[in-house]
Amino acid sequence: MLVLTGEAGVGKSALLEALVAAADGCRVTRTAGIESEMELAYAGLHQLCLPFLDNLERLPDPQRDALGTAFGLRSGPTPDRFLIGLAVLNLLASGEQPVVCVVDDAQWLDLMSARILAFVARRLAAESVAMVFAVRDGIAHEFEGLPELPVRGLDDADARALLESVLPGPIDPRVRDRIVAETRGNPLALLELPRAWTAAELADGLVTGTLTGRIEDGFVRRVEALPTETRLLLLTAAAEPLGDPTLLWRAAEQLGIGTDAAAEAIESGLIEFDQHIRFRHPLVRSAAYRTATPQQRLAVHRALAAVTDPETDPDRRAWHRAQAAVTPDEDVAADLERSAARARARGGFFAAGIFLERAAALTIDPDRRADRVLAAATAKRTAGALDSALDLLGGAAAGPANPVREAEITRLRGEIAFDRGHAVEAARTLVEAAKRLEPHDHDQARVAYLEAMSAAIWASGPETPGILTEIATAAPAPHSSLAPAGDLLLQALAVRFTRGYAEAAPQLLRALDHAREGEAEDGWLWLAGNRASGIVAIDLWDLDTALELAARHERAARDSGALVQLQWALNFRANVVSMTGDLTAAAAYVDEERRLAIASGNRVLGIGAMQLEALRGDESAAQPLVDAMIRDARAQEQGRMTAIATYTSALLNNGLARYETARDAALQVFEQDPVAYGALVVGELAEAASRTGDTKLVETTLTWLTDRVAAVPTDWSLGMRARAQALLSNDESAYRASIDHLGRTALRLETARAELLYGEWLRREGRRQDARVHLRTAHEQLTAMGTAAFADRARHELLATGETVRKRTPETTNDLTAQEAQIAGLARDGLTNPEIAAQLFISPRTVEWHLRKTFAKLGITSRRQLRTALAR
Repeated sequence: MLVLTGEAGVGKSALLEALVAAADGCRVTRTAGIESEMELAYAGLHQLCLPFLDNLERLPDPQRDALGTAFGLRSGPTPDRFLIGLAVLNLLASGEQPVVCVVDDAQWLDLMSARILAFVARRLAAESVAMVFAVRDGIAHEFEGLPELPVRGLDDADARALLESVLPGPIDPRVRDRIVAETRGNPLALLELPRAWTAAELADGLVTGTLTGRIEDGFVRRVEALPTETRLLLLTAAAEPLGDPTLLWRAAEQLGIGTDAAAEAIESGLIEFDQHIRFRHPLVRSAAYRTATPQQRLAVHRALAAVTDPETDPDRRAWHRAQAAVTPDEDVAADLERSAARARARGGFFAAGIFLERAAALTIDPDRRADRVLAAATAKRTAGALDSALDLLGGAAAGPANPVREAEITRLRGEIAFDRGHAVEAARTLVEAAKRLEPHDHDQARVAYLEAMSAAIWASGPETPGILTEIATAAPAPHSSLAPAGDLLLQALAVRFTRGYAEAAPQLLRALDHAREGEAEDGWLWLAGNRASGIVAIDLWDLDTALELAARHERAARDSGALVQLQWALNFRANVVSMTGDLTAAAAYVDEERRLAIASGNRVLGIGAMQLEALRGDESAAQPLVDAMIRDARAQEQGRMTAIATYTSALLNNGLARYETARDAALQVFEQDPVAYGALVVGELAEAASRTGDTKLVETTLTWLTDRVAAVPTDWSLGMRARAQALLSNDESAYRASIDHLGRTALRLETARAELLYGEWLRREGRRQDARVHLRTAHEQLTAMGTAAFADRARHELLATGETVRKRTPETTNDLTAQEAQIAGLARDGLTNPEIAAQLFISPRTVEWHLRKTFAKLGITSRRQLRTALAR
């Protein structure tokens, strides 16, 4: 893939034409962004995919349905752009011929088309597909990060030659050289400006304004010089972005434009009429539209609306009708509202917001207008246009008094605040919205309360010590003892933050049982973003449930194609899987999250990556991630993120045997007691405090653990309490009890660390022979997991017992990458290439490509050998 960048007229389009001409033996498909089409979701993508739609039925069902729904070819639930992107990738790669995709003026593609094509471009690997985009300098676009080729102007000699080829006569060499310098060798400027300049301008070369502005002004002069009917024909072509000659001539007939106008237009060289209508340059299109009077534009849009088929192209017809309306018109507004619904159903939320915003402007009834403005704001927030959504909320609030609408406006403000990372503001705003909704809509009120609770969990920290209690106190009592699962969770969390862990534990356990049984009617509220049930599972010392919920969250996100949710799911799964000691699997989840973020243009969440590097003991990689997360979290008052990063620092420094640093970091988190992270940090604090001789602090951790065990006695909590007891009192039976309890869980990492602590104590007691048994076990297990720092601690202790232990040097020649390991694991488990491709959002050819490399690295020739090779 390649992105051509450069100013208007520098030759990007000419290079694309040259590429198309040279693409012998390839199937070429092309599209171009059009400024007036930026509001129509998937317009550019549909044009690019049109030659391939005969193969739509050959795609896997979820992809076929997603793309078909996006293009309006079938009805269905709102498709996620990730599934649409995968469908486009496989559609383009479905034939035998290599495919060349050419996209001109990509900066003007509609948002959904641009994002999908950027996603596809970033995932081209083994496919015989080339994608080339041309974007104009100085305009934001969705293709940042792809390989770029800057296109610059001609050198002075070539520029002079080109200029002289179009000059009407001799010119002062000094003026010529000034023109060459000021145009910076821009070919279009050198060709077009002399045609539009006056004799005086050519004589002195004094032309002001930006280069793009000068070129467009030149086109404006050429358009203005044409007869009125010819200009009207150019305006009609400019307002009709499909380039469909039939549609254009039918509209021209409506406007009474004769055939002479077409002849004049062709003679001007500004437009070509063939099977597809093309302007000489996009600036000609804007010049034709800009030079028209408002009355002419209204007439043209009215004519285009009249000739656009309401059955096959209802959205474009609605848009033309809206552009032709000068006064409020409920019929047109209702038409736009229906277009918005269709756009929303296809996942085009930004387009839906534009349609609804225009519909509101054409609505005379103030109550209905306010509802449409609120709907537009909601759609734009979903599309990520947060500033635009906030601007619209002012208009919605200006409508007649309506308590439900006012509550929904408040709720949307809170959701936008959370989207921006302002968790404290979000929590308080959302709880206010929930209170307003409660008398009118209990279900939506409960959702808003849960959103507020979630925001409060992420906001809670030293800077906002009372936020959890404040929000929890506001939560209403459940309606009955058989409250829905959402109410159970809401009430359990409210008790947790107002009356303490012990009193909340029975309710939290009951809520967690409902989550495991799949009884939660608002499943995403339970699973999405690790905001509720995943946190509760760790808080209740239940790793098995946390692992189950993490897998469910990931599966649900994959099935729906919910990209941001999948990023959170992969982070959560990486964290809980790493607790089992499977750092290879955790690394695969971390790598996939990173690749998803890059492919979609979202930020990398980075929690899993940070904790993985800490477990590996790689200070140079982990510490910058910790520092960056703490810095960003404090700036946005996200206390939970600060706690996560600080806990990670404690974990890292315990592995590196820097116990004072680990103690201080762990104590910060322990005192904050963030939900779930108490269960993780208490072991770090007990270990670091014991190594620094802080007996009172070890006693504090033991007291805390004893209280938690009384409320929730699991093997995990019992094992950690026994560890604290052993560190405090040097009780050998407590060391053994810790190993026994943790050994009955999936916590392989904690079990190995328990062996390490026991071996260290035995060695200090002078029992070298006994110490070697446990230190050797710890060293082997920690080394196998890849936790290098903890393994090195075990190695040093073994050396101190007199046993010779060589430090292992990893052999990296045949190491699999994270993605190769993930693909190999899925293939080992029996998934086919298409099934693996669907799960990882890549193409089957890319899967096959990775498997070939994996087989070579492992020295095998078939899938049947994967199980043995991967185990080895």
